[in-house]
Amino acid sequence: MLGGSAALAEPAGQDPGRRLVEEFVTEIATLAGQFEQSLIDAKGEVIEVTSGTLEIQRPGQFRWSYVEPYEQVLVADGLNIWSYDVDLAQVTVKPQAEALSNTPALLLGGSADALEQFVHESTYDDDNTTWVRMSPKNTDSGFLRVELGFQERQLSRMVFYDNLEQTTVVALNDVRVNEHIDPERFAFRVPGDVDVVGSPAVATASVP
Repeated sequence: MLGGSAALAEPAGQDPGRRLVEEFVTEIATLAGQFEQSLIDAKGEVIEVTSGTLEIQRPGQFRWSYVEPYEQVLVADGLNIWSYDVDLAQVTVKPQAEALSNTPALLLGGSADALEQFVHESTYDDDNTTWVRMSPKNTDSGFLRVELGFQERQLSRMVFYDNLEQTTVVALNDVRVNEHIDPERFAFRVPGDVDVVGSPAVATASVP
């Protein structure tokens, strides 16, 4: 049960959970795998289960592809974040820095600087998993807390708590780290027959 075990004891500055998160953010350049995501309401009832694939390339790029029960693709290309709902034939685009600020996605695809936006609350062991509980310094994004679960020093579970008292639980499977991922996986091209909502940020040329 999440949060039910005592925090792990370790000398000050050597918290094992903090170290696991730092290793995950700084030592993993790419990550790919499958996921199953469950959305749980305030009463503890599962109201939606989705599944698909996840690909991350640091810093700042990821592709989150939902396969079941509907098809949706979420792509962060380093400048913008694109959400493509296949059934609705609609693409929503937002500047990435704005859309992901203070969200758990920063811990997944961000650089080491992402850790500065979160506060480490506690570390505890439960069912052969080391859980690290963190909260964003700014809760304007709607997330109140995130818990990352590590098995054998590898991220295997994620739990997100929002201000609507809903909980999102993500289980990762078949995870591969630091393997080459085709850069085209993080380049989103808008299909010709869809509506586009929002305005993408535009890259500015550097001044010599």
